[in-house]
Amino acid sequence: MKKLIKTAIFLMTFLTASLLFANTPPIEPALKRQMDNDTEVVQIQRQGLADTLHYMASNNDIFPASKQRKQRLVSRNQRHKIWSTWVSFLDRLLILDSISQSYGRAAQYSDERVRKAAFRIAYAAFLARYRYVLDFLQITEREPAFHTLLNEAIPELGLTQGTYADIKYRYLHVSIATQFAQLALNYRLYGEEPGLKLNQGINDDQAKIWQYGKGEGIAQTMKNGVQIIKDSSFKALFPIQKGVSEWMGDIKVRRPHQSLITAEQIASMRHRMEPGDVLLERREWYLSNIGLPGFCPHAALYIGTRLERQHYFQSSDIQAWVRLQGISDGNFESLLLKKYPGAYANSLSDQEEGHSTRVIEAVSEGVVFTSLEHSASADSMAVLRPKLSRLDKAKAILQAYHYFGRPYDFNFDFQTDSRLVCTELIYKAYETTDTKAGIKLPVVDILGRLATPANLIVKQFDQHYETADRQFDLVHFLDGQEKSKVATEGNLENFRDSWKRPKWHVLTQGTVLGERQ
Repeated sequence: MKKLIKTAIFLMTFLTASLLFANTPPIEPALKRQMDNDTEVVQIQRQGLADTLHYMASNNDIFPASKQRKQRLVSRNQRHKIWSTWVSFLDRLLILDSISQSYGRAAQYSDERVRKAAFRIAYAAFLARYRYVLDFLQITEREPAFHTLLNEAIPELGLTQGTYADIKYRYLHVSIATQFAQLALNYRLYGEEPGLKLNQGINDDQAKIWQYGKGEGIAQTMKNGVQIIKDSSFKALFPIQKGVSEWMGDIKVRRPHQSLITAEQIASMRHRMEPGDVLLERREWYLSNIGLPGFCPHAALYIGTRLERQHYFQSSDIQAWVRLQGISDGNFESLLLKKYPGAYANSLSDQEEGHSTRVIEAVSEGVVFTSLEHSASADSMAVLRPKLSRLDKAKAILQAYHYFGRPYDFNFDFQTDSRLVCTELIYKAYETTDTKAGIKLPVVDILGRLATPANLIVKQFDQHYETADRQFDLVHFLDGQEKSKVATEGNLENFRDSWKRPKWHVLTQGTVLGERQ
C-alpha cells in the first residue's frame, strides 16, 4: 500500500510539473538569441583573459616571476609587448563589463527564468573580470616599471593617464569585495542551472576570488545576508570615458539595424568596384569592435558576381593559366567550379533580399559569401585596389575560395589555416608565392600570436603612399559622421589620417587630429 501511495504521489507531482511546464510560454526568441550569444561571448573573453595571463607567465623576461627590488630599463621591443598585452587585457575587461551592464538589474525581468538566466550571464562576466584583474595584478605588481608604463594614456581606447592606478583602486577596494559578496549570495539563492556552459567558469572564478580574499572582510559581509539581497545590481567598474559608459547598457548597438552608409551609396559604389578589391569597414557601437585594435576593425574581399568575373578575367594570359590547371575552355569560372564545387555553388546563391553574392569575408559565423549590400552596411568604409595584375587577382580569389566554410579564429592566430580572422583571409589570399605576385601586409605580435589588425593596413597605406612601396590605390572612402547621422565622401587625406583616430572616434569626432607622424 505504501508503495502504491508513493507511486501515486510521484505520478501526480510529475504530471503537475509537466502541465506547468507545458503552460509556460517560451522565452522571446530575440532575447533567447541574445542570451545565447552573450553566453558564448563571456566564454570567449574569459578564455582570452586566461590566455593573456598564460602569455605573461610564460614570458618572465618581460613579466618577472618574482618581486623586483630595483627598477630596470625596459627595451623598446619589450615596451611594445607590454603595451599590446595591456590593451588586449583592457579590451576584454570592457567587453565583460558591458555585458554585465547590458542586463542592468536582472530583477527587471518579470519571467523568473529570464531573470535567473540574465543574472547568471552578468555574474559570470563580473567574476571573470574580477578574478583575472586580481591575477593580472599579482604579476604586474612585481615590477616597479609597470607603474609608469601602464599608467600612460591610451588614446586608441579613449583612456587617459593613470588607468592602471584606477584599475588597482577599483579592483582592490573593499567596495568590489562587498559587491562580490552580494552577488555570490544571490547566485546561491538562484542556484546553479544544470548544463549551463558558464558553470565551470563561475565555480573556478568564485573559488579563486575566495582564495584571494582568504575569507577576511568578504566573510564578514556575508553575515548580513538580508541586507545584501536587496542589492544585486552590476556596477560599472571600468575607468572609461563617460561617453562610452553611457552606451554600455545597450545590448548591441545604439542604432539597431541602421547604418550610416545608405543603399544608394552602396549602389553607386558597386559600379566602381572590381574583383579583387579589398574592403575596410567600421561599424560604430558594436561590442565586436572592442576586442580589435584601432579605428578600422574589419576587412573583406570583393569577388564580384559570376558575370563580373567572366568579364574581368577574360584576358589571354589568364586563359592560358587556367588551361595549365587542366581547364580546356580557359574559363576562370570553370576553374573555380572544378577546384571548389561546394564553395562555388554557394557563391552563386542569392543572399538576403535577393541580392547577388559579391563578397567573401571571415565573420563570427566563419568564412562566408555575402552580398555587398550586407557587407557594406556599415558606418565608414574604404575600398582599396591592389596594384597587381588581373592574373594575380584571379589567383588571390581562387585562394580565398579555398578557405570557404572555415570557422572564425577568435584567437587571432595566423599560424594555423584551420580557423581564420577577417584580415587573415586577405593576408593569405594575397600572400606572395613562387607562382603569384602578392601583397605584403604588416604583421605584429599580439600576446605571442602573429596577426594583422585591419587598422595597420590603413597605417601602411598612409606611410607608403608617396613611396615606391605603395601596394594599393584608394577607390572610395565613405566617412561616417555620427552627429549628423550620415556617411560623407571622404578624400584621400581623410582616409590616410583615419588610422590615427581613437577607437572611440565617435565620441571625439570633430576634434583636430594630430599632425602626420
